[in-house]
Parts: sequence; C-alpha cells; structure tokens
Amino acid sequence: MTTRTPLCLALLSAALLSACSTVPTPNAQLTQAKSDLIAVQSDPRTNRMAATELQQAIDALNTATAAWVREDPPDQVNHLAYLTRQRVAIARETVALRSAEQAAGATSSTRSNIQLQARTQEADSAERKAELAESDAQAAQQGADIALAAATEAQLHTDLAQAQNRELQERLRELNARPTPQGILLTLGDVLFDTDKAQLKPAGLHLVRQLATVLNDYPTHNVRVEGFTDSTGTEAHNLNLSGQRAEAVRAALLHEGVSPIRVTTQALGESNPVASNDSADGRMLNRRVEIVLFDGRKLNTQR
Repeated sequence: MTTRTPLCLALLSAALLSACSTVPTPNAQLTQAKSDLIAVQSDPRTNRMAATELQQAIDALNTATAAWVREDPPDQVNHLAYLTRQRVAIARETVALRSAEQAAGATSSTRSNIQLQARTQEADSAERKAELAESDAQAAQQGADIALAAATEAQLHTDLAQAQNRELQERLRELNARPTPQGILLTLGDVLFDTDKAQLKPAGLHLVRQLATVLNDYPTHNVRVEGFTDSTGTEAHNLNLSGQRAEAVRAALLHEGVSPIRVTTQALGESNPVASNDSADGRMLNRRVEIVLFDGRKLNTQR
C-alpha cells in the first residue's frame, strides 16, 4: 500500500480550508497529533515495517482535520485528534517491535561468541585485578620496610648522638663545665688573665688546650665565646676589654687546630652580671669569659 507524505496532509488541509469562508479556531490537540504523525513518518523504518499502521494514522488525521474545518464541536475534534495520536503510537510501537525482532534474529547466531568473549574479558579483568592487588600489596610492604628502616636509622642516630653528648659532658665536667639551656657552659675566671689585660695566663692557656682537644674530637660542636667585666671603669672600656678577652680565647683555640668557622665571639661588657659589683668578690666573679658549646647541627639561640 502506498502511503501519503506530509505534503499530502498539507494539501488536504489547504483544500479543506479553501472551502471555508473563515479560518477555524486553532485546535491544540489536532496540532499535536499532526506533529506526532510527521515525526513518526520521518523515520525511514516506518514505511518498511509499519506501512499499514502509518496509513491508518494518516486517515485518522484526515478525518480529524475535516471535522475541524467543518467547525464541528471542539470535543468531537479533540476526540478524533486523540484517536489519531493513538494510531501514531501504534505505528511507532510496531516499528520498535519489529526492529527488536530483527536484532534478536541477527544476534542469535553470534550469541555464543559474545558470551565467550564476555567470559574471556571477565577472566582477563579478574587476572588484572589480582595482579594490581598483588602489586599494591608489594608496594605497601616495601613502603613499610622503608619506613621501618628509616625509623631504625633515625633511632640509631639519636642513640649515637645521645651517647656522644653524654661522653662530651663527662669530658667537659673535668673542666668544671655544666649543661645549660643554651649548651654546655665553661667559665674562665678573671684569675686566668692578667689584671685589666686580655692576655691569657699559662693556666688559662692550658685549660683552652684541653677544650680544643675535646672540640677536635667532636667536630659537629661549635663554640660561642662571650666576654664580661665588672662595672669598674667606663662602659666603653669594659666592653672593649671583654671583646679582647673573648678574641684571645678564640685565637688560642684556633692555634690548637679548631676551625675558625666553629668559633664566634661576643663582647658583653658589664651586662649580665652573675654577682653584685658592690664587693670585691662579686666584681671578681663578674670578670669572666664564658664558653658555650652547642651542637652545630642545631639552631643555637644566643642569650
């Protein structure tokens, strides 16, 4: 059976309208039915798979259009438009059903191959997942081993550093040194210098040599040499004298082989007294050189 095209529908509508002196009021249901029919007819499968159903839908639309042109009651036109849309739906469903039947017929011959491929892909996927899981487990174990080795090494370094620090403190204790928050403190009293001079006496030089021996055995430790005086004399003179005495100690350490970059000096003059300057004994305690030993690998904060 030969179906009519959308152009035929347009010509029919025009012919019907030409017979009327006035244009009927537009009907939304009829307009929608016409759109549905054009949509299903635009599918090339419709003429091949549902020609009869399509023709029935076209006939239904023509009937509804004629009723609209005659200006039949709107309810009657709406009902005919509804029947048209139902015919369009039947044509659409017929196309879908027969397309599915053709697809089923085409795939039945290859279903076994598809199932085999699916099983093969599933097995390959499972194998890859197993390999990935094994790789993840190995990576996790390697990470744990590395972390354990790093922790062990860090603990060994800590233990070694603590042992070296204990040994260092023990050796410096023989020089009357004591630990402080800034480091290990060794004090050279005023008796190790000539009065109002920066030159070390033999006893002072001997003490510095002992300290240099320790420093050469512990190359990671640095020293800060700080000079102090009492309040006798001018502030400028005392500051200069304290700096000269600190430099004298530094020169003696360098003479014994200590690297220059490990020794710094600071002149503090009358500041930071350890006793009252009102008595001779107090002033003697304030005239001093303090040597602070600290681990050069750590940040040292000066007083």
